[in-house]
Amino acid sequence: MTETSHLSDRMPSPRRLAARWRSIAATALVCAALGGCTGEQFQKGYILPPNALEQIPIGASQDQVLIVMGTPSTVATLNGEVFYYISQRSERKVAFMNQQVVDQRVIAIYFDKNRQVQRLANYGLQDGKIFDFISRTTPTSGQELSYLTPLFKLLSFN
Repeated sequence: MTETSHLSDRMPSPRRLAARWRSIAATALVCAALGGCTGEQFQKGYILPPNALEQIPIGASQDQVLIVMGTPSTVATLNGEVFYYISQRSERKVAFMNQQVVDQRVIAIYFDKNRQVQRLANYGLQDGKIFDFISRTTPTSGQELSYLTPLFKLLSFN
């Protein structure tokens, strides 16, 4: 046997080499396609720091609220001042699908005339109705509800 015949035994044929590269490319393509199918979560608006609401007792100053919570998303000034912190969490289970809203929250901090915390509320949706997760009540029709309804409608279209 010659030396060249030994080399040809060790080296794969061009067909085998091409088939091997095709299988590697196909495996990489399948992995990339499946990697794009994983779900995603999205957070819009205010992100509540852990235990932030527990750090704001009734009677706390407006400055203390700003230090703990940061700048509010919006402020209302009728019948005393109210800080609103608005957030929405959504997810999509598969890439390229529409997002579905998982949670919407409006944290409202009510102040009295002396700029002291009068009341805290953590509004969200429960069974399609606006619900305060702190007092465990649904607000009745009135001025407060008229402010919250447009906020939730605005969030639900995103």
